[in-house]
Amino acid sequence: MYFGKSKAHADSERVPPNQHVTKSFPVLHAGSVPEYRELKSWNLQVYGLVEKPLLLSFEDLMNFPQATVSNDIHCVTGWSRLDNTWTGVRARDIAHAAGVSGESGFVVLHAEEGWTANLPLEDFLKGTSLLAHSHDGKPLTPEHGYPIRAVFPHLYFWKSAKWLRGIQFTKQNHPGFWEKNGYHMYGNPWKEERFSWD
Repeated sequence: MYFGKSKAHADSERVPPNQHVTKSFPVLHAGSVPEYRELKSWNLQVYGLVEKPLLLSFEDLMNFPQATVSNDIHCVTGWSRLDNTWTGVRARDIAHAAGVSGESGFVVLHAEEGWTANLPLEDFLKGTSLLAHSHDGKPLTPEHGYPIRAVFPHLYFWKSAKWLRGIQFTKQNHPGFWEKNGYHMYGNPWKEERFSWD
């Protein structure tokens, strides 16, 4: 008699090679944690190969259609956290509002203190790609990227830049901070693309 896959087995199929599942949400970053006493000083610049550069306030972002998505996330350091729920703006809605040029093939994310991350435009435009302000029903904490972080669950989580301040559309693929320091240019967790030599 067949009863189907056990939950443990089903969960294991959701976890990439050499990852372990955690129910906590580890905090990993380099540098200090930005703090915003009020959001009037925060904005998000959208620029590069676009028809209409944007300078968005937090209120502007909240006026975009809001989406809530659930997914698993995988950190390059070896942990995975299953069943996360994020709320925010779909990345493709931002790209559509800016009118991304046909010459654009890549995106550079700019975060506080000069941190950057890169990814192909097609990954930025995925339906699962989000600019999130909330996690599991609560606003992001400062340690996890308040007020806005990127979420690209199909890539290692370093690509999901915290404390997002700029989105730049480019023709060439420019390595971000961690990519310049030996991390993989793409970061597919299922292929274990952790480092540039993988």
